[in-house]
Amino acid sequence: MSLTAEQLASELAPLAAADYIPLPPQPKPAPAAAKPAAASAADGAATPAPAPAPVAPPPFPPPPSNPIQVCDFAAKGTHLDATVAADKVVEAARIMDRHGFAIDAVTGMDWLAQDLMEVVYDYLHFQTGMRVSIRARLPRSQPRIATISKVFAGANWHEREAHDFFGIDFAGHPDLTPFLLPEDADYHPLRKDFSL
Repeated sequence: MSLTAEQLASELAPLAAADYIPLPPQPKPAPAAAKPAAASAADGAATPAPAPAPVAPPPFPPPPSNPIQVCDFAAKGTHLDATVAADKVVEAARIMDRHGFAIDAVTGMDWLAQDLMEVVYDYLHFQTGMRVSIRARLPRSQPRIATISKVFAGANWHEREAHDFFGIDFAGHPDLTPFLLPEDADYHPLRKDFSL
């Protein structure tokens, strides 16, 4: 019997981030502006303003309210999306390795308004085609997380790229010298507050 997304979700659940909040925050609809009542031409009495038009739903589905989500692949592009505690990414990588997954990508996201960085690990199981995204959040002021390159050697270059562009420090990485940026680069161009 092959592993299902639900079984993997259950196995990753103990690693879930305890302080999980959906990112970005769900937008609050703007209150409808009240229209002044129009005067009736016949008697000068006010007539009620028309009811405000319904607020359209956001163009994207709301973010998940749970750190471990089994997803509709056609809608999300992944079968499972899990946000784990930052100190559990190596343990999560070991679980993925034990089940025969390969690391597909490691990248970052800058949540400037929330003062957070997010590291996203994308895994692929070649035999079943299952795709899993595992995320971990870090304070922007100190974006440091353990390397998973000792579990997945291929993560080495991905982590170097995330270090170049986002300034994420992968503790224990064997070589975080610039990979795609100039050797003397002291900037991280994919941070949202970056400017030339």
